Amino acid sequence: MADKYRHCTSGREVLEFAKEHGAKLVDFKFSDPLGAWQHFVMTLDCLSEESFSEGVGFDGSSIRGWQAIQESDMLILPDPYTAFIDPFTTEPTLSLICSVIDPITRQSYSRDPRNIAAKAEAYLKSTGIADTAYFGPEAEFFIFDEVRYDNEANGCFYEVQSVEGIWNSGRDEMPNLGHKIRHKEGYFPVPPSDTLQDVRNEMVLTLESLGVPVERQHHEVATAGQAEIDIRYDSLLRMGDKMSIYKYVIKNVAKKYGKTATFMPKPLFGDNGSGMHTHQSLWKDGKPLFAGNRYAGLSELALYYIGGLLKHAPALTAICNPTTNSYKRLVPGFEAPVNLAYSARNRSAAIRIPTYSPDPKAKRIEFRPPDPAANIYLACSAMLMAGLDGIQNRIDPGEPLEKNIYELPPEELKRVPTVPDSLRGAMEALEQDHEFLLKGDVFTKEFVELIIEMRRRDYDTLRLRPHPIEFYLYYDI
Repeated sequence: MADKYRHCTSGREVLEFAKEHGAKLVDFKFSDPLGAWQHFVMTLDCLSEESFSEGVGFDGSSIRGWQAIQESDMLILPDPYTAFIDPFTTEPTLSLICSVIDPITRQSYSRDPRNIAAKAEAYLKSTGIADTAYFGPEAEFFIFDEVRYDNEANGCFYEVQSVEGIWNSGRDEMPNLGHKIRHKEGYFPVPPSDTLQDVRNEMVLTLESLGVPVERQHHEVATAGQAEIDIRYDSLLRMGDKMSIYKYVIKNVAKKYGKTATFMPKPLFGDNGSGMHTHQSLWKDGKPLFAGNRYAGLSELALYYIGGLLKHAPALTAICNPTTNSYKRLVPGFEAPVNLAYSARNRSAAIRIPTYSPDPKAKRIEFRPPDPAANIYLACSAMLMAGLDGIQNRIDPGEPLEKNIYELPPEELKRVPTVPDSLRGAMEALEQDHEFLLKGDVFTKEFVELIIEMRRRDYDTLRLRPHPIEFYLYYDI
C-alpha cells in the first residue's frame, strides 16, 4: 500500500504534496473534548500558505462542550506535519489535523484537547526534568458484525452480533461451521476461529501508509472479535495525532468489510473488556531517564513518577476512564487493573514494569487502568502531570507487590487501594484532587469543571433509566 502521508514543515510543502496526489478537496479534522474527531471540508483552491498561520474559520457553538452561540466564531490552525491523503474518500482528499485558536485573542483555545497536549509538553520542558515524554498506548477494540440498540420511555435494549460469538454455536447459519471462540479464549487462536485476520491486516497496512508504524496485531482475549493493534511509541502530541488516525482507520476499514468497530470498554457481559494499557517514559537530551539501579532496573526518578500516578490514580480515572461503561470493565476477575500497586511483569497491578529487554532505552512503565474511550490527548497529558507531580514532590510509591493480587486473602487485599468503581466516584475524586493538573496552565480550572459536569451528566443519564436486569430482579416483588 503506497504511502499517503508527508511530514511537511510548511504550508507550501503541504500544497505541493496535495497536488502530487491530485487532491481536489481538503478536510480539516480536530478533536472535541470527548475525543471524537470533528471535521469540515473545503475545495483545495480555498487552502493557501496563509491558512497555516492565519487559520480557517468555523462555528464552534455546535461542538459539544465548546462555545456558547454568542461566541461561536473560532479558528482552526492546520498542522503541516500531519498532512495525509484520506484513504476512505472517493475523491482525492487532503486531510490535516488542526488545533483551535480564538479569533480575537489569537490564543490557543483552552478547551481544545490538542492544545492541552501541546501545553503539557511545554510544561515538561519548563520543569527541566525532561524534554520529551514518550507514550505507547495499547488500545483494544471489538469488531462486530452488527449492533442494534434503542432507548424509549417504555423499554430499552442492545444486541451485538459476531459470527465468532460463542452464543452462536447453536444458530442455524446455513451452514454453521463451528469454530466459535469460547469466553476468555480469544488470545490467540489461528483461523478459522480467528475470522478477522484479513480485516486487521488491512487496518495495519492502512495505518502504515498514513505514517503510523505498527508493531503487532492479534486477536484479544474475549470472544466475538476483540482485537488489538499496537503502534510504535511517540511523543505526547504526536501520539495523540496518531491515535486519532488509529481510531479513524479502525472504524472505516471495519465498515469497508461490512462490520462495525467499537472502542466501548465493556460491550459484552461475562468476558474481558477493552483496555488501553499505556506505556510511558521520560527522556532528556536523547537519554532515557527511567533506567537505573533501583527496583526492576528503574531509576529513582521513575519510582517517583510511579508514586505520582498511584497517588492521583482515582482522579485520573475521570479522564482516562471517562464513561459509565468504563466501570463495567474495572471490576476484579477479568484482568482488570483495579488495584493501585506496582510490580515487574505483574498484570494484576495497576502499574507494570515490562522486563522484555535490558536495554535502558526500553525501560518504561505501563499504566494499565486507562481504556480506549478516553480522549488520548487529555489522558496522556493528565498521566504526565501526575507523574511529574510525583517527581517534584518525591512521592514514594511504597513497596512493589509481587503476588497475584486477584488471589490475595481478604485481609491482605483490603490494604491495597483501588480505583473508583463508578463514574461518580471518579468525578468526585477529580473534584477533590486536580491541582496537579493546573500547573503551567496545562488544564484550566474551567476545563476541569467542564469535565466534571460532562461526567455528571452521563452518570445521571444512566442512573435515571430503568435497566432490564431490574425487571429480572424485582418485577415480581
